[in-house]
Amino acid sequence: MKLWILGLLCVSLFACSPSEEELLKAGMEKMDAQSWPEAVEAFDLLLEKNPTNAQALNAKGVALFQQGKIEEAIPVFNSAIQADSTSYKAWFNRGNAKMELENYKEALADFNIASALDASQTDIYFNRGTALLNMEEYEDALLDFQTVLQSNPNQAEAQFRKAKAELGMNDPIHGMESLTNAVNLDPKNAEAYYLLGVTRMSALGQKNEGCADLKMALSLGYAEAETWIKDFCE
Repeated sequence: MKLWILGLLCVSLFACSPSEEELLKAGMEKMDAQSWPEAVEAFDLLLEKNPTNAQALNAKGVALFQQGKIEEAIPVFNSAIQADSTSYKAWFNRGNAKMELENYKEALADFNIASALDASQTDIYFNRGTALLNMEEYEDALLDFQTVLQSNPNQAEAQFRKAKAELGMNDPIHGMESLTNAVNLDPKNAEAYYLLGVTRMSALGQKNEGCADLKMALSLGYAEAETWIKDFCE
């Protein structure tokens, strides 16, 4: 009788064991709640059942990334790519992790593959443009930010980074236009006001307008504007 009862208990426990789908759903719910450690626990339970579940691997990597555990996230993204190299997501996320570590060249390679797998994802172009900007590859960066803005002209940060690429290409006219768009869309972007003021003064000799922009940058907390104000606006 005891063996029979234990047997029923084992069958019951096995029947109640959550499926991969249930564990994935539970992990995603924790992700939505930004409960990153609990999400990792759910994905680890799933991965004990199926170590090659690409969705769980990718999601676990994201949860680690969100906790600032960048170096732990990268090998998890590696495993996700090995499990399914046809999805852009793990390539994109690994690129983000590498960019966070300032490995811009490696990040660029991942973003290139991600964009080849799904050219419709504008986040890829934005992040690839950012990597290119950090590599001082201004012309290629500009192309990516232009692609983003074709989809959404009101993306303030894309306008701002486009301006940085244009200024890096020694194109102050278009750079100022993009900076003006950036501050119109995001009036709290102190660095954009700073660059706008510096560019007005140094490239076009517009002292009054440039000083006004620099003072706005300073009022928003951009301390570097103070030196320019003291040297040229007082």
